[in-house]
This record gives sequence, C-alpha cells and structure tokens, in this order.
Amino acid sequence: MRRAPLSSPGWRGAGWEDHRVIRDATPADAPQLYRICLLTGDAGRDASALHADPDLLGEVYVGPYLNVEPAVAGVAIDGSGAALGYVLGTPDTTAFLAACEERWWPALRDRYPLDPGGRHRTPADQSLVELLHAPHAPDAALVASHPAHLHIDLLPEAQGQGLGRALIDWLLTGLAERGARGVHLGVDPRNTSAVAFYERLGFTRWASDPGTVTLVRRLG
Repeated sequence: MRRAPLSSPGWRGAGWEDHRVIRDATPADAPQLYRICLLTGDAGRDASALHADPDLLGEVYVGPYLNVEPAVAGVAIDGSGAALGYVLGTPDTTAFLAACEERWWPALRDRYPLDPGGRHRTPADQSLVELLHAPHAPDAALVASHPAHLHIDLLPEAQGQGLGRALIDWLLTGLAERGARGVHLGVDPRNTSAVAFYERLGFTRWASDPGTVTLVRRLG
C-alpha cells in the first residue's frame, strides 16, 4: 500500500521549513527526478558534460522505480512542489530485475540500439546503452542475505541538512513494511563522503572493488 505524504522530525529539526515533505514519487515526477539524476550522476557531481542525451541516465537509474513493481520511490519537495532529492528501492531485487527485463528494458533497447563502436554517442552514453542491453546481475549471496536495494540522490543545495537521513529512514521503513530483511547498495569509490554517510547510518561494507563499494544493512 502506498503511503501518505509525511515529513521527518529529524529533517524538520535540521533547519528545513515544516511544509517541505517527503512523499511517494510517481511517473509524473520523472522530469524533475531525471534532472537530479543528471546533476549528481558523476560520483555526486554534475554529469551534464558527459552525456549528450540528458535523459538517458534517468531512464536507466530512475525510470524503472517509477514504473515497475515491486518498487518504493520517494521524493522530497519544497513548498512550491520542486523536487530536492529522491530515494528509490525495491524490497525484492530478484523480482524487480525480472520485471524490468519484461516491462522496462525492451522499449529502451528499441529506442537505444547497440552501436558497438559508439560512433554517435559520448563514452558515458555508450556505457549506459551497453548496460541497459546487458544489465549487471547482483551477487547471489548478497541478494540472498540482503534482498532489497536502494539509490538516493540530492541536489547540492539540499545536502548537509538532514534530508538525506530522512529520505533513507523513509525508504527503509517502506522496505521493512514490505518484508525485506536486509538492504544493499553500491557506491562509486570516488564518492567518499557518500560512503561515510552510509556508514554513519549503520551500513557496513560487504565488498569493495575498483568500480563499486557495496554496503549492507539489516532491517527489522
């Protein structure tokens, strides 16, 4: 069951106005959330210069959570309704990936056919197209013990004031309500502040490699 809009006491106590809330995200939020994804898509920094297609990053990393079940998606908005950040996840990674393979990736593959040489795309766009044609499979042991996963992004002006913690709390509550007993996520190792943020919230390192730091946390 989708939850009603709410605001977090921790967030209110960090200097934000009371009328700013976290609510369920919907497909109608896609333009704003895709923009945030792009503005934070380079290890937390603006990735606009890396992508000729400004929507492709959002189509890969945001769109599925707004359109495919099982998913939980929240957006933090200000008093005007403008999005400040979002948090996305699923209580069942295996089921979600199977649903994406059936209902999300096929249409994107038609829109973004493989171009082995990447002649008409930036390297970053080419990597995304290759990814959507061959999504990464998560580690089986990781998914068995921590079946949920999440993503979060905040605009720079919304960082450092408690909103990130509020969004994570909002999502973890939703995942636990849906029966998830553990959650995982991957972080670009260049984003050391994000790794430290998750560790302060009780996440621990599952594994590290040159491309990703994997963190986990038990739920319930």
